Amino acid sequence: ASIASTDMGLLLRDDVFVDFFNTFLNLPVFGQTPIYISGMGRWCLWPELPSHLDPSPAPFLAWLEKHRLPHFCKSILCLHLVLCQKLLAFIRSGEAAELLNWQGADQWLLERCISGSHGMRHFRAFVRGTAGEELIDFWLITERLLGLDESDGSQRDLFSSLVHRLRATHLREGSSVITLCTTIVGSLPKARHIQSISTRREILSKMQEQALLTIQSYWLPKFFVHCKMGVEEEESCQPLLQEYQERLSQAGWQEPPGLSEPPATLHIKRSQGVSGPYSSQKAKAEVWALVKEGRDTQGLKMATFRVKAEKQLRPAGSTEELCLDKDALGLISQPLERPANTAFGGRGGATFPGRPQSGAERDLENLCKEKILSDLPLSASLAQLPSLKKPTKTLDFLPWALSAEACAGLPFRDFLQRHNRSVETHLLDLWHDLEEFLPVVLDSGRENSFSLRHLIAEKICKTYLEKGSVEKLPLEPRTLVSLWNRLICGEFSPWIFRAQKEICKLLCGLYEEFLADDDRTFLQFMAPGMDVPAPKVPGRAAGRGEHFHLAQRMNQSLKLSQALHGTRSLEGVSSKHWQSLAARDLQKGGSIQAEMELLL
Repeated sequence: ASIASTDMGLLLRDDVFVDFFNTFLNLPVFGQTPIYISGMGRWCLWPELPSHLDPSPAPFLAWLEKHRLPHFCKSILCLHLVLCQKLLAFIRSGEAAELLNWQGADQWLLERCISGSHGMRHFRAFVRGTAGEELIDFWLITERLLGLDESDGSQRDLFSSLVHRLRATHLREGSSVITLCTTIVGSLPKARHIQSISTRREILSKMQEQALLTIQSYWLPKFFVHCKMGVEEEESCQPLLQEYQERLSQAGWQEPPGLSEPPATLHIKRSQGVSGPYSSQKAKAEVWALVKEGRDTQGLKMATFRVKAEKQLRPAGSTEELCLDKDALGLISQPLERPANTAFGGRGGATFPGRPQSGAERDLENLCKEKILSDLPLSASLAQLPSLKKPTKTLDFLPWALSAEACAGLPFRDFLQRHNRSVETHLLDLWHDLEEFLPVVLDSGRENSFSLRHLIAEKICKTYLEKGSVEKLPLEPRTLVSLWNRLICGEFSPWIFRAQKEICKLLCGLYEEFLADDDRTFLQFMAPGMDVPAPKVPGRAAGRGEHFHLAQRMNQSLKLSQALHGTRSLEGVSSKHWQSLAARDLQKGGSIQAEMELLL
């Protein structure tokens, strides 16, 4: 709420906010996808405005404040921003210096390591599989829940869903949260059945404070030791280590930094003679076509993972292999990047060695192929990138957009609700619930996976598939029956992919309307009185190199967001994390720019 009510100009002086906001703005669900380089005070728009327009920062900031910031404040990235700010406040405090004997250089190094969306992903990867992971999950869910109004009908379903999630995971006997907070809540049964809303909120708030205190005083110091050792060992971090050592030699506690000074002139990068009308849908299709043809023509490398076969898909003792491209652009959540007990392997879909495929297995194979998309080959020069020969339809990149929407505060869902499309909103909710179910059911090593898989499966069955609800869904009866048969037992089903594909076909036209509406709104701020489409202006068309960079930028944004959202498993801490830390500069594009530089 405090972020939503703050002036955009003031927010942009906070480099940590800018980093999270840039990650949000580049999620591929939106039409206009800008990025802010705070060190230069420069906004880069995409798609660019027609070259005859002279974009002014004032209306652009007003548009951001009204049409992007509200969705950001509902996103998982904003929750991580709030947590990051609280951790940074503790790191910078004299209390932390006294309690943990930190010097100014220690504070500086830890702040460098944890700031921004990449820093928080690194921290979460570090605590993965520990009580610290559960405490962070509890803090985030509680922060979201306490920001809702239970008496507001539009928020009641989300409130109830979060309460059920807490009870199934963090508020059960034996959980790290209950063990830590027993002195606050007394016995769990009493706390569960307290009827007063204010009392329930007060208990949750105190538990949240206790969880945060433990994260700050126990897990942050452990993370600092981990970071210090990693920086010392990683060759690319030697300049960072040298600066740290120089700061150590300076006596005394250094004053923590405040907001950065505003740039002399906030400006928008001028268009370089873009031709044609302004259309984010067309721009997305061009980027998508490049990436899709790159996959088809360049013989991309495939990452190999092994997935423990679900019992319903194989006889006892058999092994199944599924194939996912290493860095899929969010078209299928990748829950299986690191679990020790799972693996993906093969090339081009699901294969079941040594026995004939059933019809369901062939469905799984074909739908996996359709839903997955890789990065472009990073070793290829731009001259080797494919030309755009085949037109790309919105349906081709819609799963990419919907995967991003869950991390972006559900802007497409809000659009459907504003236009009273209740059936389509219901379908979109099902798509997201199925997407949330996949990483939980496929990754048995995930924290609380057993409880969560049954909780989510039960919710899907009751909300969409039971008699009285299922009639509202315009999906194939066979798809709905097959979903019910597996989900009622909390099991994985290849029919999830079939259902999502059918939903995408039904929502495709409305998503195109959503992009057109986003374009109209943007032009109303930036070019009042200009109709859509804009008049054609001779100029330069965007090149393949630009499309390649845009695809990578959106890909990195989506990967970071999914990791924080939970629809992509956190990778283990590796050399790549330290290389990204060395390349990251919050005033030069931050997390997503650092990831791109490593790739390119």
